[in-house]
Amino acid sequence: MANKEILLVVDVFSNEKDIDKEIVFQAVESALEAATIKRYGNQIKARVSIDKKTGDYTTFRRWEVVEPDDDFENGLEFPDAQILLDDARQKNPDINVGDFFEEEIESVEFGRIAAQTAKQVMIHKVREAERSKIVEAYTDRVGELITGIVKRIEKGSVYLDLGGHVEAYITKEDMIPRESFRIGDRVRGYLKAVRSEPRGPQLFVTRAAPELLVALFRLEVPEVGEGMIEIKGAARDPGSRAKIAVKANDPRLDPVGACVGMRGSRVQAVSNELAGERIDIILWHESEAQFVINAMAPAEIESIVIDEDKHSMDLAVSSDNLSQAIGRGGQNVRLATELTGWELNVMDASKAQETSGAQANITKQLFIDQLGVDEEIATILVEVGFDSIEEIAYVPVNEMLEIEEFDKELVDELKGRAKDALLISAIASEEKIETAEPTQELLEMEGMDEALAYELAGQGIVTLDDLADQAVDDLLDVTGVDEERAAKLIMKARERWFAEDQGELG
Repeated sequence: MANKEILLVVDVFSNEKDIDKEIVFQAVESALEAATIKRYGNQIKARVSIDKKTGDYTTFRRWEVVEPDDDFENGLEFPDAQILLDDARQKNPDINVGDFFEEEIESVEFGRIAAQTAKQVMIHKVREAERSKIVEAYTDRVGELITGIVKRIEKGSVYLDLGGHVEAYITKEDMIPRESFRIGDRVRGYLKAVRSEPRGPQLFVTRAAPELLVALFRLEVPEVGEGMIEIKGAARDPGSRAKIAVKANDPRLDPVGACVGMRGSRVQAVSNELAGERIDIILWHESEAQFVINAMAPAEIESIVIDEDKHSMDLAVSSDNLSQAIGRGGQNVRLATELTGWELNVMDASKAQETSGAQANITKQLFIDQLGVDEEIATILVEVGFDSIEEIAYVPVNEMLEIEEFDKELVDELKGRAKDALLISAIASEEKIETAEPTQELLEMEGMDEALAYELAGQGIVTLDDLADQAVDDLLDVTGVDEERAAKLIMKARERWFAEDQGELG
């Protein structure tokens, strides 16, 4: 009878929960094992094996095979669950440490298992199987739009019912600010992650990420879905404003117009889905400067200065246009920065011109002084974009020959003078370091000797503050002292800082 009950339980659970029978059999075996272990006072280990056809089951008591441990009597930490290797091999010569030695014992009756234990084990196993099934089903759907019904709301976070006992979770941070839902509302979101976790949510959805904006346009604009229009990037201030960059892969298409739709129908549909978020559709451009100009719309940019090293651009706009370019709370320039990937600095055009003019005069005088050229040539160099001696020394000759007023003889002369100026500057710097002398404070510091003080000065470490600014590794690189002495010297040099700090606190 008990055997038939097992087969019946497996059939019922498997069909109701749509779980593989093998998993339910494992759950029943675990329940029987738990009941067996409980019968022996939770001291032993057990294994139960069920015949999947008949429902018959056999129970085995298990001992882990171990080497003797001198710290414990008889060499065993857990005598009821362990067996020494020598004893185990008397009954099974092929057994090894880490294996389990088993002997069949009387099985508990299925009908008399402590009901709660059996239920808990089986429910836990079934839940694990259900959760694994959900992860398997949704892993390939990460990056898709999903729709669910609001099932419950907890502390600003929302749980969605996706159907089939599947839940998705939207954290408070992934919600659009000031957006509210009620139980039963239909909500659409972007599936950003699927995680296999023993408890809690597994499907994580966002309504605040830029990816949701992209996915909604892909849904609303057929040309995007078909690949005729490409979305190059998106940036959002959720619930307030967004920018999305588009490019046409078909030259006959107007990508901005297609995304806006007839009378704004397409962009309005996306905006409505995002709680009225205002969306700027930006034409992507292969020229990064032009792309930035487009991204700053509706503000008009008068001039751009690009700093490739810092990956930043200084944007000059008219005084009347300044507040529009920056946007409320810096929103416009912040979204344009996020969209383009460039650090954008907006400034008043009149002030930028003054700053630029002052810098140009400084650079022009530098060229006159260090290259020995007249004001006319220095002015030409500044006007075509040179701002350092290094650029003149190392820019390709053919690029300088593109300057209308320059011929090859003049270019060669300028480059030669520039390289000489750099060499003279480098020699002067070395001489300054070599002739530098340590201050009296550094010479008299506890733990310092004269030879080391002059060695430090030769590396530009002349004062106590210079030494205090160093890290241990820095000192090891420029001197022959060991790590311990380097650390002591630096801490000694810093004592004055600590004393000053204490004085300020006092």
